[in-house]
Amino acid sequence: MKNMVDAVDFELFDHELKKVRLSELHGKVVLVFYPGAFTSVCEKELCTFRDMLAKFNNMNATVVGISVDTPFANKAFAEKNRLAFRLLSDIGGVVSREYGGVHENFVGIPNYTVAKRAVFVIEKMKVIYSWVTDNPSNEPPYEEIQQLL
Repeated sequence: MKNMVDAVDFELFDHELKKVRLSELHGKVVLVFYPGAFTSVCEKELCTFRDMLAKFNNMNATVVGISVDTPFANKAFAEKNRLAFRLLSDIGGVVSREYGGVHENFVGIPNYTVAKRAVFVIEKMKVIYSWVTDNPSNEPPYEEIQQLL
């Protein structure tokens, strides 16, 4: 991203039913928007971020996953995959629309709206990196994100 833009602040519940506000997180924040818990590509993506977590922690970066799933689904997803970072519930897709956008009527199901797969890196409430795909099968460029941090 050439020109840094202001990050949209938000407050969402995590998978432990605790409120998380973007502006209260410290260091660089890696927002990982994913369409849905327990789907194959999302599981692979979040497990890849899980496996890179030590590197992110050493770079003073916090990973946060965001989907339209409920906190209860996200909790089961986090437990199943041993995810050591917060998964936030963007029920209704308000925050997803502000960032990468959403897929309406996903997989042909009327009124089923999910977040587009996207990654944003936020530093001091500025977006310093963004990646968004319209194809939910595409995974983010993990190496590019690591190099940025």
